[in-house]
Amino acid sequence: KLLFSWNKTPIAYDRQKTLPQLVSEQAARAPGNIAVTFGGDQLTYAELEQRAEQLAVYLRQLGIGPEILVAIFMHRSPEMMIALLGILKAGGAYVPLDPDFPPERLRLMLDDAQPAVLITQENLLQDIEPVSGQAICLDTQWAAIAEAASSAESHAAGPSAQNTLTKDNLAYVIYTSGST
Repeated sequence: KLLFSWNKTPIAYDRQKTLPQLVSEQAARAPGNIAVTFGGDQLTYAELEQRAEQLAVYLRQLGIGPEILVAIFMHRSPEMMIALLGILKAGGAYVPLDPDFPPERLRLMLDDAQPAVLITQENLLQDIEPVSGQAICLDTQWAAIAEAASSAESHAAGPSAQNTLTKDNLAYVIYTSGST
């Protein structure tokens, strides 16, 4: 009874929509609702949507588009969620890198994935060898990201890359330990 009667909570999702589209729709429906909570930090759907879109615009300026890999080397935080959603909104695919991994493991993953951009935090930058692409520190470069995105949005005439994505685009590349 517990599994089959009381647990009938299915929700029908439009399987043609991407995660960024679903988050955008939720932000439009309930902008003040809490979207992300971590420790004492919170982001509303409106804040998450705005900041992820700013990052997406900035990433598009750097050439990120469908299926281009972007590495995320961050501690868990609301900013990590902004990074994930921003990459997806730009059309890119994310490669999560755990700051607790040994340097050799991180180097192997970076050498194999060859991400175009690395999104990180300033205090972690010295813990990872330089990547072939550009490194972005969200915590110290946010003003420049927001300014560049604002400038680009005011001059943009066409649809965002989000409108060209499909459910079939690559979303992420994950490396397992080999024991999985």
